[in-house]
Amino acid sequence: MAATDITGSDKRTDGTPARTLVLIGHGMVGQRFLEELAARGVTEDTRVVVLCEEPRPAYDRVQLTSYFSGTSPEELSMVEGDFLARHGIELHLDDPAVAVDREARTVTSRQGRVIRYDTLVLATGSYPFVPPVPGKDSPGCFVYRTIEDLKAIEDWAGRATTGVVVGGGLLGLEAAGALNKMGLTTHIVEFQPRLMAIQVDEGGGSALRRTIESMGLLVHTGVGGQEISTAEDGTVRRIHLSDGSSIDTDMVIFSAGVRPRDQLARECGLAVGERGGIMVDEQCRTSDPDVFAIGECAKTVDGMVYGLVAPGYDMAAVAADAIAAAGTTGAGATFTGADTSTKLKLLGVDVASFGDAHGTAEDCLDVVYSDSRAGVYKKLVMAKDGTLLGGVLVGDAESYGLLRPLTGSVPPVAPEQLVLPAGLSPAPALGPAALPDEAVICNCHNVTKGAIRAAVTDHQCTSVPEVKTCTKAGSGCGSCVKVLGQLVNAELEAQGITVDKGLCGCFGHTRQELYEIILALRLNTFEQVLDGHGRQEARGGDGCEICKPAVASIFASLAPAIGADGYVLDDAQAALQDTNDHFLANMQRNGSYSVVPRIPGGEITPEKLIVIGEVARDFGLYTKITGGQRIDLFGARVDQLPQIWARLVEAGFESGHAYGKALRTVKSCVGSTWCRYGVQDSVRMAIDLELRYRGLRSPHKLKSAVSGCARECAEAQGKDFGVIATASGWNLYVCGNGGATPRHADLLAQDLSDAELIRLIDRFLMFYIRTADRLERTSVWLERLEGGLDHLKDVVVHDSLGICEELEALMAAHVANYRDEWAETINDPEKLGRFVSFVNAPGTPDPTVRFVPERDQMKPDLTILSGPEIPVRTLEGSSR
Repeated sequence: MAATDITGSDKRTDGTPARTLVLIGHGMVGQRFLEELAARGVTEDTRVVVLCEEPRPAYDRVQLTSYFSGTSPEELSMVEGDFLARHGIELHLDDPAVAVDREARTVTSRQGRVIRYDTLVLATGSYPFVPPVPGKDSPGCFVYRTIEDLKAIEDWAGRATTGVVVGGGLLGLEAAGALNKMGLTTHIVEFQPRLMAIQVDEGGGSALRRTIESMGLLVHTGVGGQEISTAEDGTVRRIHLSDGSSIDTDMVIFSAGVRPRDQLARECGLAVGERGGIMVDEQCRTSDPDVFAIGECAKTVDGMVYGLVAPGYDMAAVAADAIAAAGTTGAGATFTGADTSTKLKLLGVDVASFGDAHGTAEDCLDVVYSDSRAGVYKKLVMAKDGTLLGGVLVGDAESYGLLRPLTGSVPPVAPEQLVLPAGLSPAPALGPAALPDEAVICNCHNVTKGAIRAAVTDHQCTSVPEVKTCTKAGSGCGSCVKVLGQLVNAELEAQGITVDKGLCGCFGHTRQELYEIILALRLNTFEQVLDGHGRQEARGGDGCEICKPAVASIFASLAPAIGADGYVLDDAQAALQDTNDHFLANMQRNGSYSVVPRIPGGEITPEKLIVIGEVARDFGLYTKITGGQRIDLFGARVDQLPQIWARLVEAGFESGHAYGKALRTVKSCVGSTWCRYGVQDSVRMAIDLELRYRGLRSPHKLKSAVSGCARECAEAQGKDFGVIATASGWNLYVCGNGGATPRHADLLAQDLSDAELIRLIDRFLMFYIRTADRLERTSVWLERLEGGLDHLKDVVVHDSLGICEELEALMAAHVANYRDEWAETINDPEKLGRFVSFVNAPGTPDPTVRFVPERDQMKPDLTILSGPEIPVRTLEGSSR
């Protein structure tokens, strides 16, 4: 394309030529800068031109890895609706700047555009650092930075079996997690002696490593890549490490850090740092007063190049302030440094650091809590005078939202209270009310507790969404949303305003209150509940996606007691269910379903194993042994489900309820039958418990385990209810869980007989079902329960409320009336009619459910899910 001057003849309202601002780069910080300009009215009389290197507008790089979980590029977009058009912003995609002439005040783009500017803003970000190892450019080597990078990785991984990620930082672990989820044997190579070396200390790195290795990833620390050798076709085949070892691999992803993209600045004579980064002052001006630099490309007055989005957002606001003030020196806000605290979720593991996380201050002291079995590590760095200086949280970062704002102050409670789990802490957990008004709650947008309180008191905000709109708090990474909600509710209550704790917009009652209403009045239809006890404006309606499955769960839990059918696909019940319960199977990311038959205790006969194999073979299903001692069959179309169930039911299987908020499994070791350490028959007890509580609907899923001795091979103390054998009987632990927020279970009672154990579990489960909130795990329920574990013991063990007889009766009714949902469905021709892909073409399979081969099985073909990109209007009127 020939060089073209597209300055045009734009005019201000008074007829004088408009000034032109050129923004180079349209990432997260670039988009935030445009929003800050618009908020200050700059776009009303300034022509804004944006040159973007990528083929799409700004998107959320923080959530980039979610692309592998099915999030589309459009869903990652950070440009809302008609924002660009509404503010007259000209966006040129796939057309980066290639030269800046500061004397002529022009920018030249790759496609040949030459744009004159009055103000230039560089938001060029950073580029991935690739170590200078021989073979780094071979086919099969990738970086992990853009959506295009991820698409290339996904395509290559489809024909690979092993992958190596060079770099054990944030993006490196995210890349490793992506490869692992795609089924590749995954190695992580990190030059530093621990993972996440910048964010966590040695203890935190050890906890993180143990958890990651428990997921099957292979970690190599203290070594670097030396050379990549290739096969005859030139593709990657092996990476050689600095310790002399090597790893056979099909692909290598480099994620060894980033470097500021300052090449344009260097070439046009702007001052840059010795180790990179465009030098800027407190207003983000470069050595040329008409040129600004923001984000990862800038080296700020404190000598830092920040790789986090929050400091970039701060710089965007500072630069917009200065530009809005017409460049007046000293006008507007300043940027002199930023809080580098971070809270991340890596491979499902919470990792957070704040303040002086490594304890570099003189004479500082550490307060440490570590549970290597649960993968939890917490460290607080304290000054001698009791001031909280910083900390590291791995495996459980629930307290991050409270601890970070307390940094630099003396906490109102003893430091050990801040790190101990709820069951071990001698006092109630510290709440957000203890924070001072100047405490920063939302680090992304620098919003203080005082600003949140002011949004409620001065701006009459009455909900979290309203406060988000008013202050932007919680609209960044989202790590502060829980604390934000607590603060909003506390402020409303302090003003005497009743906080609506209703289940949803249809009901002013909580889930627990609805449970009591349904049980007391023997209601068994949704219409009875909504019309009789819903909000006035909701009566006569259809309910919503929140209340319908919640009420359906209560009906299922109380079915015999209230005279309900209990079968979730009963005509009245079916309309209330979510997708998984609606089809009695788990929907997968490509629209197919998985089938999980129940295998109590993991015990299965050879004949039943053969049936599962035959079903998987005949229907072309992907098979996988789960962590809960079951076999999962993936890839069934909705119309195939009844045929699959019929084969399994005939062989003696029943639904494993993997799709429901119900009991999943009771895991077990082999116990005294086989193990030389076992003191009780854990397999028999696990089978008895699973068969007793199968199909029990509850506020959230339930998992259990039985260990035959204190060696705990079944991991019972990480379950909603877990049982450990003793020489005198059984110990019962409750309210533990693994997953995103692990919690160690608490001992409820010990040395129980079989009958005592079952009686207490009956009471515990029915009390939880009766009093928990919608979608509330037992661990969260216990921490919310007034009186905590002591109150739970009083109710369940000592019957302090006098309700245990009723709880036992409700459970007995459930056990007596249990029916297998799969068998019920295949024997009802009317119910079978719902299992079709298209109602108007029952025999037609869904053409979007497709698969591709992988490791002698198959996996979803996800290329069909990406679809065409949403066109973006460019200046010339064409679209991309």
